[in-house]
Amino acid sequence: MGYAVIKGVSYVLAHTPDVLIQHGSVQVQTRAKDPSDTYLQQLKDHLRPFEEVVSYPANQCYIGNLTPQQLADIPLPWYENHDHTSHEGKFGEIYSQPQFYAMLNHVDVFNLVHLTQEFIDTYQSSAGHHPLYGEVDLLAGHQLISKDEILALVEHHQAEVLMMNGELVGCVKAAHDEDENLSAHIMLENLCTKASGVMAAMHLKQQGIELDNVDYIIECSEEACGDINQRGGGNFAKAIGEIIGCNRATGSDVRGFCAAPAHAMTLAAALVKSGVFKNVMVVAGGAVAKLGMNGRDHVKQNMPVLEDCLAGFACMVTENDGISPEINTDIIGRHQIGTGSSPQAVMTALIANPLKAAGMKMTDIDKYSVEMQNPEITKPAGAGNVPESNYKMIAALAVKEGQMERTQLPAFVQQHGMTGFAPTQGHIPSGVPFLGFGREMIVNGDINNFMMVGKGSLFLGRMTNLFDGLSFVVQKNSGKQAEAFDENQVKQVVAQAMRDVAENLLSPKQGKQ
Repeated sequence: MGYAVIKGVSYVLAHTPDVLIQHGSVQVQTRAKDPSDTYLQQLKDHLRPFEEVVSYPANQCYIGNLTPQQLADIPLPWYENHDHTSHEGKFGEIYSQPQFYAMLNHVDVFNLVHLTQEFIDTYQSSAGHHPLYGEVDLLAGHQLISKDEILALVEHHQAEVLMMNGELVGCVKAAHDEDENLSAHIMLENLCTKASGVMAAMHLKQQGIELDNVDYIIECSEEACGDINQRGGGNFAKAIGEIIGCNRATGSDVRGFCAAPAHAMTLAAALVKSGVFKNVMVVAGGAVAKLGMNGRDHVKQNMPVLEDCLAGFACMVTENDGISPEINTDIIGRHQIGTGSSPQAVMTALIANPLKAAGMKMTDIDKYSVEMQNPEITKPAGAGNVPESNYKMIAALAVKEGQMERTQLPAFVQQHGMTGFAPTQGHIPSGVPFLGFGREMIVNGDINNFMMVGKGSLFLGRMTNLFDGLSFVVQKNSGKQAEAFDENQVKQVVAQAMRDVAENLLSPKQGKQ
């Protein structure tokens, strides 16, 4: 079989400022410790309206309306630039909070999402319908509830609130009275992951992807669903596939903190190349916990709290079509258990070693897609410019390996790197934000290849101190499509071979006669 190819990629954002306030992990922990904390009092004044979220250049880049190079040309701070106003992009869309609440209702199959009549009356016409879903009413079958009923459930820890502009408009109920794995908070987080994953997957349809042809789904976000007997049992993949109409598909979840998408993409490519499945979708929803993760630092800097969106992405990996970029599974970088966690050891394992084994230099890769965090989010929090730091390490390693001169280091970063533009949603920035642009650039002949590098911090789970990482190369299609197995043709070939053998056996005897 030939290499698997990337057929399509989609990205979505859902603006959720009230979810940030109520359910982001930093805000929840701060409120539990001190409800009168100054940060909580100031937070509302640093939240952006939907229009500014849409026009934010980094968000426009994420959905494909600006290239990373065009984004880099825009002066900082980007949050003061409001020239770009389209909520729709070539790769996806930015959704408003009412639209996202409608999606929560749409993906809920256990009647856990309840909305007030006031919300329905206000947003039914604007949020209840979306072109991708045809005539489907996303608010159909909603469970009505009064504000007093919500407050009573919250008081007994049986629900988490849904707010709009500080007003109570609904709730997510617990799925079990005693099981904390099915608590209201966990169900809200999981439903948000499912909803944003559904949104991302549906946008593959805009790229000509037939969702009914999907054979297998791999979901690779950072949440886990289960109950008291199997906390991470799953399965987000099939839950998402059910909603979007992948009726022929099966699937499973892959978890690996920020590195999970790299693992999922590699598994998808291997499944397709081996012939086990023809069409594999990799999809991930967003992480509620990461909303406002660096909010305290943003408020201190008197800037907007920029982590106000849930993100999602989806990628379609299929049999070789002779056109789409190939995932070269012969060049796989991996952080092995014995690799170590120093930056040099990690970069050597993920980049230098697999390229050297393939007879390539680091300068032979046109673009590297690393941890693509938006630096405008991370720098105020003291984390620096993450993508730039990664590119400098790659360049330094190339110098160390004797593949270029030290004086060429700045040029390498400029030529092979790019500015970060992804929201800090954990797994979302880890390599995958460039898949859409990279695919397009290869198809258009702008580049020949790129390397996706995913990294993760396994020690966060307190089971191991190990680091994690995986990388692979995406390259220009060789133009050779995988040959389909033709049973009739094989039978004809075998029959002809048997006739030839028979004739050869008879020929000597005929000669003697």
